[in-house]
Amino acid sequence: MFDISGLRHAYDGQEVLHVEQWRAQQGEHWLLLGPSGSGKTTLLHALAGILKPAAGRVTVAAQDLGTLGAQALDRFRGRHIGIVLQRLHLIPSLDIAQNLLLAQYLAGLPQDRQRVDEVLAGLDLADKGGAKPHELSFGQAQRVAIARAVVNRPQLLLADEPTSNLDDARCLQALELLQAQALACKATLLIATHDQRIKSRVAHHFDLGVRA
Repeated sequence: MFDISGLRHAYDGQEVLHVEQWRAQQGEHWLLLGPSGSGKTTLLHALAGILKPAAGRVTVAAQDLGTLGAQALDRFRGRHIGIVLQRLHLIPSLDIAQNLLLAQYLAGLPQDRQRVDEVLAGLDLADKGGAKPHELSFGQAQRVAIARAVVNRPQLLLADEPTSNLDDARCLQALELLQAQALACKATLLIATHDQRIKSRVAHHFDLGVRA
């Protein structure tokens, strides 16, 4: 589903990421492990096409991201990749349903309110479509971010440290929500984390702290 080869990236001349080879199949669930500063977020951004690496190749759903121009890359990301970032980036002036409809619009897809309502209901947010982001609890806002990430039925679902600030019960709930939504979309799930609590609950691990 995604294939990384010879990936390198540096900031201010200091290499922060080096992945020689990594391949994941459609529908697999992975943890991207490593201590702070090991390049987890950088790698997620490369997989999402947000960052162009200094060297190497990143292929998602058989598409080499490096061959796409900016506009085509934005469109591809919107249609094929769902992202839950550490900062949720919900648009405060829009209500929750509008935030999800905007994700459809930006991907060049028809605005499908039925799909929006379906996703919100599946995350126990059926009554929050008309609410503004500031009216939600943190847990509700995080679920909205997951809803926005999956509303276009992505093939790849990425999440950056989604459990790091949660207590044990909410940590498990957040993980189960991501796994359930990935299964519903038949998406490959990749969670970047240093949270040791969830290691045993995800089948595949890739550790940036381990060098061959």
